Amino acid sequence: MKRLILAAALAASLNAYAAEKLAVSVQHDLSIARPSETISIPWSDVNAALPGALIQKIAVKDAKGRVLPYQVTNVAPLSKDPEGKGIAYGELLFQHSFAPGEKSASFTVEKIDTVAPVFAQKAYARYVQERLDDFAWENDKVAHRTYGPALAAPAPSGTNKEVLVTSGLDLWFKRVPYPIVDRWYNKGHDHYHEDEGEGMDMYQVGKSRGAGGTGVWDGKQLYTSVNYASWKVLANGPVRAVFELHYANWDAAGKPVSEVKRFTVDAGRQLDRIESIFQYEGSEPITVAVGLNKNPSDKGQDPVITVKREGPVLLQWIEQKSNGAFGTAVVLPGAEGFTQDKLNELILAKATSGKPLRYYAGGAWSRAGDITTLAQWQRLAQDTAARDGNPVRVTLKSGK
Repeated sequence: MKRLILAAALAASLNAYAAEKLAVSVQHDLSIARPSETISIPWSDVNAALPGALIQKIAVKDAKGRVLPYQVTNVAPLSKDPEGKGIAYGELLFQHSFAPGEKSASFTVEKIDTVAPVFAQKAYARYVQERLDDFAWENDKVAHRTYGPALAAPAPSGTNKEVLVTSGLDLWFKRVPYPIVDRWYNKGHDHYHEDEGEGMDMYQVGKSRGAGGTGVWDGKQLYTSVNYASWKVLANGPVRAVFELHYANWDAAGKPVSEVKRFTVDAGRQLDRIESIFQYEGSEPITVAVGLNKNPSDKGQDPVITVKREGPVLLQWIEQKSNGAFGTAVVLPGAEGFTQDKLNELILAKATSGKPLRYYAGGAWSRAGDITTLAQWQRLAQDTAARDGNPVRVTLKSGK
């Protein structure tokens, strides 16, 4: 009898434990591959299925039972949580790479008794106070930076301080998957302009829009902000980094305009998602231009530059004399056309005060090995547009 009671108690315990799982089903309608698709689940839904779940004591598994790297965003770090509901947390994030024709995938989220491993950092953003207020970010594919007020400030008398006034976005081309931002800043300016085995900074920004900067277009002229005024990091993790840059008012053909850019940097992606919110008086939409520098190569590279303009995609492919080839691109859903000025290739769309304008921007280098031809770069850009228009659908179910 005692053995029967113990066996029943053990079975009940195992069943209770097994019930503490959240089944996740993800579907989409495209036939293309979707590498590094980020799947997002509100933490409130995780907590409802797994009451009292701890972010360091869960496992995310695919259909084959393999443990996947995950991240939980922290949206309210000072919140008190006496009931253990995880109210400081925003989303549970993990990734899956859909093969061509694979339109569904299944996962589980479950409590575990041990502490989850620390997953490799693949998305990272930070303010770089040691280098004239740069702000830098990266994932496992490519790195970027842009410029703050210290770089824009005039050089004190008797110094050779660098001065650059621009809101253009820079590219650092990587050939390794691990983080390099801290390493490159540490080794110094002269070194990261040479490829010493990890990649190099060979992209030119100057007064241009760089790789994805914005401005207001009045039909004849581009009006742009200067260096960012303030920054805020919202998430840093193995899967996703999120941050904001604020650009103070500038004159856009007589209209004062300010901008906040929110960057979402996902592991495994060549292009970042950017949401620009413009603020100005009035309700009439403005025309916004997103740009690519017409002449982005280092001096002496004698580049052959191919430009493609199609639907929501503006891209370049740059063949260089000795530094390989690289591509830059902007994908702008809802684009209404293209233009150019002296410095930039431009893609245009309407924006309304206070409402985000979403686009994607970034680059790829042939020596990194993932994208080595113009055709591959065009395919990636067009697939990015298709993925934006067809987001994945996530269905949740609690149970054993």
